Amino acid sequence: MMLSPVSDADLDRAFAALADPVRRAIVARLSRGAATVNELAEPFEISKQAVSRHIQVLEQAGLVSRSRDAQRRPVHLEAARLELLTAWIDRYRLTAEQRFRSLDAVLERTTAAPATTPNSTDKEQQS
Repeated sequence: MMLSPVSDADLDRAFAALADPVRRAIVARLSRGAATVNELAEPFEISKQAVSRHIQVLEQAGLVSRSRDAQRRPVHLEAARLELLTAWIDRYRLTAEQRFRSLDAVLERTTAAPATTPNSTDKEQQS
């Protein structure tokens, strides 16, 4: 399944969803495999209803989905959507890294060049 590029609205929803520590913990747990709301609610001291609301926010952001497995409704991580977010971040990270590499190269050339002292330059000019 090919996902379309991430729009600004998609980014806004995804980053807003991931801004909450409970939702980040849910995403982290789902990275190990699908889980039910009950399983996702276990480590938190909040109601299952509150966990369900967190899952809805993640669903609206396209980060998780639910399926039906008989009586169970497991929640699944949408890894492809996370990959799109990672690609968006990487685009800017790589640009910044290239700028740092360029700056490092300039600094390397500057520090590798022999330093001249003002006194030696003055003496050479007087000769």
